[in-house]
Amino acid sequence: MSFSAWQEAYRSLRERKGPFMTVSSVPIEPLYSPDGVKGFDYEKDLGYPGEYPYTRGIRPNMYRGRLWTMRQFAGFGSARESNERYKFLLSQGQTGLSVAFDMATIMGYDSDHPRAYGEVGRVGVAIDSLADMEVLFQDIPLDQVSTSMTINAPAAVIWAMYIAAAEKKGIPSHKLTGTIQNDILKEYIAQKSWIFPPEPSMRLITDIFKFAREQVPKWNTVSISGYHIREAGATALQELAFTLADGFAYVEAGIKAGLDVDDFAPRLSFFFNSHMDIFEEIAKYRAARRIWARRMKEKYGAKKQESLLLRFHTQTAGCSLTAQQPENNIVRTAYEGLAAVLGGTQSLHTNSMDEVLALPTEKAVQIALRTQQILAYETGVVNTIDPLAGSYFIEALTNQMEEGAEEYFRRIEELGGVLSAIGQNFFQQEIADAAYRYQQEIEQKERIIVGVNEFITEAKPDIDLLKIDPEIERGQVRRVQALRQTRDNLLVQRTLAELEQAALGTDNLMPKIMNAVHAYATEGEIVAVFKKVFGEYREQAVF
Repeated sequence: MSFSAWQEAYRSLRERKGPFMTVSSVPIEPLYSPDGVKGFDYEKDLGYPGEYPYTRGIRPNMYRGRLWTMRQFAGFGSARESNERYKFLLSQGQTGLSVAFDMATIMGYDSDHPRAYGEVGRVGVAIDSLADMEVLFQDIPLDQVSTSMTINAPAAVIWAMYIAAAEKKGIPSHKLTGTIQNDILKEYIAQKSWIFPPEPSMRLITDIFKFAREQVPKWNTVSISGYHIREAGATALQELAFTLADGFAYVEAGIKAGLDVDDFAPRLSFFFNSHMDIFEEIAKYRAARRIWARRMKEKYGAKKQESLLLRFHTQTAGCSLTAQQPENNIVRTAYEGLAAVLGGTQSLHTNSMDEVLALPTEKAVQIALRTQQILAYETGVVNTIDPLAGSYFIEALTNQMEEGAEEYFRRIEELGGVLSAIGQNFFQQEIADAAYRYQQEIEQKERIIVGVNEFITEAKPDIDLLKIDPEIERGQVRRVQALRQTRDNLLVQRTLAELEQAALGTDNLMPKIMNAVHAYATEGEIVAVFKKVFGEYREQAVF
């Protein structure tokens, strides 16, 4: 039977009620055939794992050689409480650390600042100075554990504190491995935790590129993040296109700052969301690797293989979790983790079932970690590399993702590039439209969310939740105030004055930040210097 004959026979059958579409509302055909991937060139479009264009993975042996790094995003209360959680996770088999900071730290305020009131230690750990960073990683061998830190606007300051904490342990910076998120562009686009305007923010990032090349060569200097773009309501295609567009903007900024692309591109990394549609997510990751490799080679002239490799961390979708029937979130997370692994991630965080209600309890985070371990050791998905390659459906979706991303790149270029498009609210409007469409589908029951708009129960969640003691905030305030009384304040003022002079000029800011951090200047004091010189960003309202 020919494919056209099969289609004719299929049309005579009755379908169940759809619609048949991805999480991103992309229609799905009933069957995919060779017709859907006409012109497909195995060598050019697929190739082999570890070979250009890396569609099938960045390493020749992928998980047969080494499993992904298992991280659980964690941090709450004070540095001491978070340190205890890290030690628990490492004892349970976690293979890398991932630090969550509280909103005061994310926004560059010390814990005793009036704007920090009520937020200290609530959604992450409070870090005011090097003293807190020393406690956060007490008894943890930083030369043996890779650490990821989710911080953006004040990333240079927090990174300096981490380096200084390692140095005080006798660990030189060239031995440190890990990632600082440091992706300010996606803050303007989606997450909104900016401090400074775009131009000085990009200067801080390129200064980090230069400093890392010389002092911390194993460190990933940016984690170019689609995760928060997706959490804001973007489709999988928008997540892919906007994230890579940001990546290209960082590459261009590094080149403009006088760096050779191969001096910094190998330490750029990515951070993607893994949502509920398994096949769409797998296609997104495969397309991302292919697009990045081709663009780095053909447009930016990268010569090193490492510059062509799109290495990425994945976190399962927080926006897919539900407060209703929270135990269902264990299942959702498992499927999303499966998609990330089948897509070839280098690092993975699996969300806990209770995160939509509170920060995760120790039990919930243990279940989330066990989810990764079951994936790795029981399911068999790691036994062969890119097992879905050659599937007409997967290859068609991958091609579709790439074509859609290229169209977005064209539109962004017409608007004058990423920074110009941010100023014109292009990204923000695209995401808002997609989020509105998705919500309409749920409300009209075109999209079923189990326990939310179908299969509903009246029972309230009966699970333990983590509660942050208000005394933690009071204790953190006392500690930062005591620090200011006991440190060498003349030294602090001198290092801050030198930092201000550097900010007014063109010198690399990282050495001056390091000096201030070593003197126990607080994050808020260092950020205040930058605010004085750079000003603060205000988003243009759109109605």
